[in-house]
Amino acid sequence: MTAELMSERRLAVLGKPIAHSKSPALHAAAYDVLGLPWVYERHEVDESTLAEFVKSRDSAWRGLSLTMPLKQTIQPHLDQIDRVGELTGAVNTVLFEWGGDTVHRAGFNTDVPGIVRALRAGGVDTVRRAHILGGGATAASAIVAASELGAESVLVSVRAPERAAALVPLAASVGLTIDIATFDAARDDAATGLVVSTLPGGVDVPLTFADDLRARVPLLDVAYEPWPSTLGQAWGDAGGVVLSGLAMLVHQALLQVRIFVGGDPFAPLPDEESVLAAMRAAVGLEADGTPVRK
Repeated sequence: MTAELMSERRLAVLGKPIAHSKSPALHAAAYDVLGLPWVYERHEVDESTLAEFVKSRDSAWRGLSLTMPLKQTIQPHLDQIDRVGELTGAVNTVLFEWGGDTVHRAGFNTDVPGIVRALRAGGVDTVRRAHILGGGATAASAIVAASELGAESVLVSVRAPERAAALVPLAASVGLTIDIATFDAARDDAATGLVVSTLPGGVDVPLTFADDLRARVPLLDVAYEPWPSTLGQAWGDAGGVVLSGLAMLVHQALLQVRIFVGGDPFAPLPDEESVLAAMRAAVGLEADGTPVRK
């Protein structure tokens, strides 16, 4: 690593609310293994304060992680966005590249590969049809992730279908047929092979799933606080495979670390398996994304 990277750098996760975020623990674990004296913080920032926060960073800053409600509002403040970020309209990672007093801000979406990697680690390698709950930024990433797992179609359940209209051209662009339905009208069929809930933590899902579906179909609930969620508990009670948002968070954070360290989400880190193991341990996960067995 360069002498510049070995000096103390600052990073942070932004969002509102943000006090619950596990990102500082994940990143601290990674930089400890890598021997980097970097400081990773959390800051409560919303749409009204985002521009000022981003523009006021100095050359000590290496990058930012973004969560709700900022993934779809950061784009105007960036100089470049990666392909997945442009495709989904959602950016969760910003890299600051400094040249003297000038900064180039590059945006990335690591949620899509984070979802794919988390599901594969949990034994989900292929999907024919996915059912996604919610219609926001993470739902967009889940649609692209489903496509990468081989899905042919998706069902999206939302409270207000008109607010999910942007997901229709997105699904078409990755070769998926899409059905958008209200929660009370959504119906699964035998082709459903994955359920992904992108609803906020603590929100009750206004949808009932049959026992046989919960036993057969894996669930990724991107929420992780509080855990288990009502949906995750019901899934586990039926004997189904349940992954919390921590599994996705770990894998997307690993790709963020790749970006912050090497500028490239596709370039593995030095001794990456040890880095990933430390990140999982920091939030109590086994290699398959399930909680550590006590």
